[in-house]
Amino acid sequence: MSDADAAAIGGRRRDWVSEHRAMYLRSGGTEGHIMDLVPVNGLPFSAHCLIRYKGRKTGRTLITGLCHGIIGGEVAICASKGGADTHPTWYLNILASETIDFQVATQAYRANWREPVGAEREKVWNHMVDCFPFYATYQKSTTRILPLVMMKAIEAIPVFTEQDAQGDRQY
Repeated sequence: MSDADAAAIGGRRRDWVSEHRAMYLRSGGTEGHIMDLVPVNGLPFSAHCLIRYKGRKTGRTLITGLCHGIIGGEVAICASKGGADTHPTWYLNILASETIDFQVATQAYRANWREPVGAEREKVWNHMVDCFPFYATYQKSTTRILPLVMMKAIEAIPVFTEQDAQGDRQY
């Protein structure tokens, strides 16, 4: 999928994404963790997390809501960007950091992150596609391999707030 196509899709979804993130943050995670994704070719009981990270160029704190899976005691996310030919900016930003903060429902953590490889990557990919079927469609629309990120909690931290974010979600 071209970046222009991805931008058009992103533009149509931006309101939903912003509202979802705001709901998740305002509620402290009691709302927004489970969402119905049937309208976007997903499942009715889909899990979401928030990630918090620093912009590699701006140094601003950013928060992005993403679908997530839990596998092997780690939280998995996919840098899909809707199947665009370029990686999402949030992924490029976390590549520049050793740790990432994430929140699942009402619990937040600082975490080490890594990218699974080989047979483990295939296992995680299959799990994510099972939970979020649209990832298979996204992968077919681009030649890049959609990165998977595994986050392993190292310490509990306070849940995220709207005041924590200094910018909008990054695609």
